[in-house]
Amino acid sequence: MALTGVSTSVVDMSGDTTGLVIAKGTTAERDAISSPQAGMIRNNTETDKVEVYNGTTWRNLVEAGNATPPLTVDYLVVAGGGAGGVIGGGGGAGGFRTSFGTGNINGGLTAVETSQNLTINTPYTLIVGAGGIATNTPGNSGPGGTSGSGGNSSFAGSTTVLCTGGGGGGNFNYGVGGSGGSGGGGSSRGNSIAGGSRVTTPVQGFNGGNNDTSTPYPAGGGGGAARAGGANTSAGSTSGGTALASSITGTPILYAGGGGGGYQSYYSGGINVSGGGGGASDGVASDNATNAIANTGSGGGGGGFSTNLYYGKGGNGGSGVVILRYPSAYAITFQTGVGFISSTATLSATSEKVTTITAGSGTITFA
Repeated sequence: MALTGVSTSVVDMSGDTTGLVIAKGTTAERDAISSPQAGMIRNNTETDKVEVYNGTTWRNLVEAGNATPPLTVDYLVVAGGGAGGVIGGGGGAGGFRTSFGTGNINGGLTAVETSQNLTINTPYTLIVGAGGIATNTPGNSGPGGTSGSGGNSSFAGSTTVLCTGGGGGGNFNYGVGGSGGSGGGGSSRGNSIAGGSRVTTPVQGFNGGNNDTSTPYPAGGGGGAARAGGANTSAGSTSGGTALASSITGTPILYAGGGGGGYQSYYSGGINVSGGGGGASDGVASDNATNAIANTGSGGGGGGFSTNLYYGKGGNGGSGVVILRYPSAYAITFQTGVGFISSTATLSATSEKVTTITAGSGTITFA
């Protein structure tokens, strides 16, 4: 190999039959380099990638140089969860769809969906659905009306990923749970009051639980993304359907849990589920159920009935969320729309960005 100085002050190391061997070592050895200089390159023996120091951080060479990685975007889309009913069923979770890390669980969701292959400077529609609002006022005036359903969420990339809002829980005395991404639980009292049904094209969650007709008339739990809502018995608790975990942000977080069902009794109400679903009321005190955790798409708890004939209000559903994971060479711009709330983080382990959108609707572009 020739090693020749040339007029442009660049060293010519060209050869006919061999290659250039550069410095190499582990990640720990890289991080121990004192005062690295911009443009320094090395081979990481742990990741088997060539890295370059850009003056701030070490990046894989393909992302730091002129070669730009494909704009392949993974997503998690969760719709707003439904609200619980008065002395009623737990709210169903909002629909759950993802291209990242969650497969077929308990016969619920379909297999992991396909990542989106997108184009820069092209507008893509994005909507984050709100949680359902419990529509009944608690108190001695009694029940009536229907619990609110959650709002739809969507991300229209190369294909449209639409999630339907969760069904509201049925209200006291013959209320059927609403249909949605997951169905709401059937109401307290009455004869075999049914839970609401789930969306099946594609499957986004589970059905709500039926009520139990025996005294003290427990209501059904709302369906979740991984399991149906509890169909209750007079002796048991009424749990909401199980949530699903996703690590798309780099940390496992539970989404789309169903709300616990309420009781027409002096007994304890249903339990909440991990993943943000609201707990049913406790059968004493005010008897109002708890709201679901925001931006989980979980259902609100069902209200109960106390010794003082107090009709407890259901909890509100949790708002939805849209999370996008993509190569860090790109950035998202919010082009048009209203009320966008978002945050972006960079994952050091994979050199990817994750943008979490917790509210708003409109269009975005990648550049």
